[in-house]
Amino acid sequence: MSRTIKRIILIGYDSMAIVLSAIMAYYFLNPYIGLSFENLSILVALIIFIYLALAVYFNLFSKINRFMSIKESLTIGLCVSIAYVLSASIYLIMGQTVSFRFILLGYLFSVALIMGSRVGWRIYHEHHYRKLNAHRIERQVPTLVIGAGHGGSILIRSLKRSDTDVKLVGLLDDDLSKHNLLLYDVRVLGQIADIPLLVKQYRVEQVTIAIPSLDPKEYERILDLCNQADVAVNQMPSIEDVLQGKLSVSQFREIDVVDLLGRAEVKLDMKQISTKLVGKTILVSGAGGSIGSEICRQIARFSPARIILLGHGENSIYLIDKELKNAFGKTIEIVPIIADIRDRKRIFHIMKDYKPARVYHAAAHKHVPMMEYNPREAVKNNIYGTKNMAEAAKAAGVDSFVIISTDKAVNPPNVMGATKRISEMIVTGLNEPGKTKFAAVRFGNVLGSRGSVVQLFKEQIRNGGPVTVTDFRMTRYFMTIPEASRLVIQAGALAQGGEIFILDMGEPVKIYDLAKKVVKLSGLTEKEIQITETGIRPGEKLYEELMVDSEKTKEQVFEKIFVGKVTDMTVDTVMEFVEHLDNCTIEELRTEIIEFANEKTEVESEVDKSYSYQGNQLVGVQE
Repeated sequence: MSRTIKRIILIGYDSMAIVLSAIMAYYFLNPYIGLSFENLSILVALIIFIYLALAVYFNLFSKINRFMSIKESLTIGLCVSIAYVLSASIYLIMGQTVSFRFILLGYLFSVALIMGSRVGWRIYHEHHYRKLNAHRIERQVPTLVIGAGHGGSILIRSLKRSDTDVKLVGLLDDDLSKHNLLLYDVRVLGQIADIPLLVKQYRVEQVTIAIPSLDPKEYERILDLCNQADVAVNQMPSIEDVLQGKLSVSQFREIDVVDLLGRAEVKLDMKQISTKLVGKTILVSGAGGSIGSEICRQIARFSPARIILLGHGENSIYLIDKELKNAFGKTIEIVPIIADIRDRKRIFHIMKDYKPARVYHAAAHKHVPMMEYNPREAVKNNIYGTKNMAEAAKAAGVDSFVIISTDKAVNPPNVMGATKRISEMIVTGLNEPGKTKFAAVRFGNVLGSRGSVVQLFKEQIRNGGPVTVTDFRMTRYFMTIPEASRLVIQAGALAQGGEIFILDMGEPVKIYDLAKKVVKLSGLTEKEIQITETGIRPGEKLYEELMVDSEKTKEQVFEKIFVGKVTDMTVDTVMEFVEHLDNCTIEELRTEIIEFANEKTEVESEVDKSYSYQGNQLVGVQE
């Protein structure tokens, strides 16, 4: 049945409900008071007219009634009330006689018939849904829910309305005033410390956290208690999933290491970003990678006209292309392009053909030890590839170009960091007034990206351990993929040209502490999974920095975004140095590129001498 026919049926039913209410009120009161049928007929017509006008204004006939809320019920009651009061007032102003007993009785009957129909339809639909889906649930999982607050109430109310494989045993909350109270007929059994006892008493199989703003230390405490009780622990689905009825155990979210680190959600200046992205063509290089693909997802929320997905890996581009087309294909043109940023002619053609308004350059070689083995490839991709992208963008008249950089570009002792620092120099050096605005965005490690330390730890745990840390003293800055991507987009919107934006990464995290958290998340202990120290790898530092001394500034242009002072160096100067590297041995290349990136002539103490090249082979490497 079409929505138009449903609206006509609702309009007809509500009109007949008011007529029927008037008839019932008339026959109920007629033996006691004299009522003019003709006079009342005009009054009823006026009530219907005003009610329908109000109902259309409040979109009452456009609601999906089987999901009707209390707010919508009150809106119906308000429309009926105003219609009766306003009609009676008009009649009095016109000098007509009005029976207030008739008005009151007709109003009560109308509210009962109109609101009752919506409530009845919802009850019928929920009963029919349960009956239809009852056979699909083979077994329910006994579950304790932590949190008798807003999150818990949303989860429990939704579970009560749906047939799921979740069996609610009870609630836990550290607020003693809530103990033994009922929330939608589910009792608060005790506090969080009671998990081991209640798991055993009620044979609980999973504990679900329903507190969206839970402190990271509390997450760890709950994990410890659940590991002690040998019970699975997870989080309630997102509010959107809960409201859509996605409530099976398989849709509950695992607790992630991000929850234990407590990274706050980034709030964007939506208006500022919208002016830069809405209706525009946006190109993202490295679109199949962890950061590049997330940038694409975030950009799609701002309704650009077209997103160009540029990448070298066919499979990764295919996956993000399919994902974005499924989610946004009806409103945004998604264009997958397989190209190598080192192919200068191809990149220039792409920029000329598609003329993007903004470019986010995320394509790069990023693995430190791997680039120590392959320094020439790092130079080709990270330096020449960036130069090709930036100069092609400038030639095509792109409005803004943002390169994704790394904290490893600060005082780099390794090839990867050195090439990223030089790529920053190229991009900021190309900036000219009135032309493409070039900027770099620099941040630290990204949790959950491909090849990240967290993924490595999880793989080692699956294989039975040990978990390896190169040095127990080592610290790193960490940020989530969505957080980093949002800040990149925000920084791009702020760019005036020539800046290096530095993202506030919070406090650095000890890799050893991170390893312990990942072990704990796996449900195991350090006695079961050992954490061992293996020694620093080629090119690694004990700690990372986000700015060199010459760049340091207190200028904050947005929450969590700072601007570093840029060291001016022309592209010609940079490329004159890079081109002479072709004649260098790998040993010389590595040494010279690190010296240049650190803007020093003598940095022997900065270069890692724990290994060297013999011919083209890297030797002395500690794996």
